[in-house]
Amino acid sequence: MEKTLQLEIPVILPGVKDESDQCVQRLIERLQHHRGIHQVHVKKTNGEAQLCLHYDPNLISLEKVRRLARDTGAEISNRFYHETLQISGMDCADCALSIEHTLKRQPGILAVSVSYAAEKMRVEYDANKISHKDIVRFVNNLGYRVVEETPATWVQRNLELMLSLASGVFLAVGYFGEKAGLLSATPALVLYILAYLTGGYDATRHGLKAALKLRFDIDFLMVIAALGAAFLGEWEDGALLLFLFSLGHALEHYAMDRARNAIKALSQLTPRTAFVKRDGKLEEVPVEALQKGDVVVVRPGERIPIDGEVVAGHSAVDESPITGESIPVEKEKDSPVFAGTINGDGTLEVKVTRLAQDTTLARVIQLVEEAQTQKSPTQVFTERFERVFVPVVLIGVVVLIFLPPLVGWLSWSAAFLRAITVLVAASPCALAIATPSAILSGIARAARAGVLIKGGVHLENLGALRAIAFDKTGTITAGKPEVVKLIPLNQESETEVLRLAAALESGSQHPLAEAVVAYARQQQVEFPVPQDVQSIAGKGITGRVAGKRVEIGNGRMFRGELPPEVEKAEAKLRQEGVTTMLVRVEGRFIGIIGLADQPRPDAAPALAQLKRLGIEHLVMLTGDNPQVAQAIAKRVGITEVHASLLPEQKVDAVKQLLEKYGKVAMVGDGVNDAPALATATVGIAMGASGTDVALETADIALMADDLSKLPFAVGLSRQGRRIIQQNLAVALGVIGLLVTATLAGATTIGIAILFHEGSTLVVVANALRLLRYRPKG
Repeated sequence: MEKTLQLEIPVILPGVKDESDQCVQRLIERLQHHRGIHQVHVKKTNGEAQLCLHYDPNLISLEKVRRLARDTGAEISNRFYHETLQISGMDCADCALSIEHTLKRQPGILAVSVSYAAEKMRVEYDANKISHKDIVRFVNNLGYRVVEETPATWVQRNLELMLSLASGVFLAVGYFGEKAGLLSATPALVLYILAYLTGGYDATRHGLKAALKLRFDIDFLMVIAALGAAFLGEWEDGALLLFLFSLGHALEHYAMDRARNAIKALSQLTPRTAFVKRDGKLEEVPVEALQKGDVVVVRPGERIPIDGEVVAGHSAVDESPITGESIPVEKEKDSPVFAGTINGDGTLEVKVTRLAQDTTLARVIQLVEEAQTQKSPTQVFTERFERVFVPVVLIGVVVLIFLPPLVGWLSWSAAFLRAITVLVAASPCALAIATPSAILSGIARAARAGVLIKGGVHLENLGALRAIAFDKTGTITAGKPEVVKLIPLNQESETEVLRLAAALESGSQHPLAEAVVAYARQQQVEFPVPQDVQSIAGKGITGRVAGKRVEIGNGRMFRGELPPEVEKAEAKLRQEGVTTMLVRVEGRFIGIIGLADQPRPDAAPALAQLKRLGIEHLVMLTGDNPQVAQAIAKRVGITEVHASLLPEQKVDAVKQLLEKYGKVAMVGDGVNDAPALATATVGIAMGASGTDVALETADIALMADDLSKLPFAVGLSRQGRRIIQQNLAVALGVIGLLVTATLAGATTIGIAILFHEGSTLVVVANALRLLRYRPKG
């Protein structure tokens, strides 16, 4: 993992003198609950409060810290910037490391991460020391290109492939022409030199500039190998090396475009224009020009251009671009709608509630872009391995050139050729792309299914889980109590009990009261309007219905007044995990109503699927009493229950689970569970399409309020881990096999080139299988 950085960020809070200020304390508390932030404290500079933040840039970006501060009422100085830039011209994964290696040493650069797979660079910098233009110029000077306003032309996008094919043509004409006697040595040599120039153009340009910055990458190694072959007079072998090397990377680039395009497609979901009602007329305007409160008209079959609220019309909307749910959702007045979703058969009038840059889809795209540049633990390890491995290979090649001739084992030319062959065989191209290609494909596949994974570290950790903890209310259960039992007493009818109870509860806003009223309406029971309604906090409600005094409450409200038979019936219901409400009319108990927060219909199947995927421990964390928790757990297949927990105790429970099981995920709504989600190995928020807080706090966000997406995410992550392991085995296996065979004199440089480039393409093709991932069963 990258080293932890220390950054001092001025916090603009008028009137703040020291860290005892409540605003500062609120900001510190919120920041400390986020993964990747290790320490936050305040110091005074010239009478102004400044925040000193210790963070890991691979887990949390400066932009996210800025958003968190803004949400808390603070503003972070514009001196510190965070940007995600698109980089073109990288022909291998080592190019990304070259950019990182050289850019990190520039004054003012706080953190930089480059993803070859995504062609993205995330950079955090101090604008007092380095500017955006400086960064762009620096990258361009390395031989790459920062793509800004002007998109790449067709020639720029395909230059590598065209040069590679030209190299192949020159090589083929020169080689076969010479062998057939149609060309003499000199014309053939000219063609080989042309093959060198076209096939080695990109590698030489990048490798030489990196070498001048003391970074010896794979491009540099390939150029050295080709020049070595030319020095020995093996022009055709050197030309073959550069041709296959450039062709392999051109094909690799086209293959990776499949994963890149899957993510780019997200940004194409939102229409560029919208029809807005102004002065009684429809006016077509750019989406960016929409203001809050504007009313947009969305016709049948059109994509909704903005997040908003339906003010008129009725239609079924396909929300699969956001949530991954294939079943359209009915929308009517006051229903929320999201940009990028597809309107059905009806016309909708939508009032804008968020600006274009703040829509749910825009936030998802921004977070996915950040995720592409965050490195997984395996990628960080392989990069560290390469930093040691490449110099060792170079030293080994030098030894192989001089030692065998000096001791009489090989001639100088044979030793030089064998050393060059080892250089080709040991170049870690496939190793460098093995992990990032799989991570990019996994993030892209998840995004298409409505699952937002915020980086490779979370993708890998999710696939290594042994236990998952769930909040009960709203996650395992629907979060809405329902009437499940109605027991009449003293020969009273069920209808009369329900009529009187619903009448009195209609005067309350309590969730249990609303459940009783809803049940009465469902049973088509009519009830009068109550009088003199009074709530008794934590116990119940009293009032008059049709002239009768009616009391409804829990056992605490009637403590010491319950007849034995009523007390026994009520206790039996509570043992079944049911919340009870006793109904008393004019001093006589006439019934018991049992309510329960029912499990989601998808909870039991989802948890059963998680068990099949190898998640051994499914844990419930809840503030409810043990009887209710155990009853729900038994119905859905939970294996372990922690009940009667206060919010802060859930964090302690997660810590205990981490000690017990190693890697643990926590699933909740991302709002009330934020501290517990941040404590777990992976924090997962459900129903994140409706809340910015959930998108910010979670490591993985299930955009739909649908638990069945969780097994999909776990299965995808496990498949991703398997593919990464397979890729590493192929990459290291080919290197080991080729180096061994070369040292033994059992292979040639041509065979080494074929296996070297072939392994890179195999690794990329294997990673792209994640784009077609389908859960089993």
